[in-house]
Amino acid sequence: MLVKAHAKINLLLDVVGIRPDGYHELKTVMQTLSLSDDVLLETAPIIDLAVDGANLTAGPENLAYRAADLLKQRTGYRGGAAVRLIKKIPLAAGLAGGSADAAAVLRGLNKMWNLGLRMDDLFHLGAELGSDVPFCLWGGIAMCQGRGEMVTPLPALPSAGVLLVKPCFGVSTADVYRRYDTLAKPGHPDISKMLTAVKNADMSGVAKNLGNSLEDVTLALHPEIGLIKEEIAATGATGVLMSGSGPTVFGLYADPPSAVRASGMIKRENRWVQASAFYF
Repeated sequence: MLVKAHAKINLLLDVVGIRPDGYHELKTVMQTLSLSDDVLLETAPIIDLAVDGANLTAGPENLAYRAADLLKQRTGYRGGAAVRLIKKIPLAAGLAGGSADAAAVLRGLNKMWNLGLRMDDLFHLGAELGSDVPFCLWGGIAMCQGRGEMVTPLPALPSAGVLLVKPCFGVSTADVYRRYDTLAKPGHPDISKMLTAVKNADMSGVAKNLGNSLEDVTLALHPEIGLIKEEIAATGATGVLMSGSGPTVFGLYADPPSAVRASGMIKRENRWVQASAFYF
């Protein structure tokens, strides 16, 4: 079985507080992209994971492995699965590659093992694995709250092109949040305006109201992100923003061919550059 594990971007990310459990309380609007990892599944006596295309552990620390093991333990399934990840989403990029892989494993093994679990059941398992996994199970566009595990689907936006640019370094999400907590007056994007734009299918309004509370923190650590934003804006993007805790920056375009053309204008030395599109 082949399951696609789609990347995501945050059109808006607001940190609104710290929860009693120590996690940050978020309000975010996320959108899946056509960019995806391939997750190949076969029946096997035990859970066995292989990874192609990235220097990533294939043991129990891997989120895809943990997803398969959690599903097996909670359902009492007696068999296993050979899971092969073909990585195309870069690591530590703010694009939820690991969460997307875990969600794909949950969806795929639920079918392959004939477990019959409902989406709500998969959501609960996904929330145990990571904050972005429930959204990756659903896909499309949604507002997510709490740690990110409370997912409210939103009306699909018109087709749009997306240009992704990631510098050669990764970013520690935990470190970014720790530094965010030291800010005296952190910024807060206006989620109400973003939701209005989404519900009205107003792509101009979506581009105008892009916002990320974490962007200033990561940009202070890595000024190159600011340079990348300027380069993308110069290609004619309607809006530019860092996704998640970074360091990937995305630009929005009227259509996918425009994103492809813009990708040819970006400096590629020590960077990963990829044209993509909204995926529903």
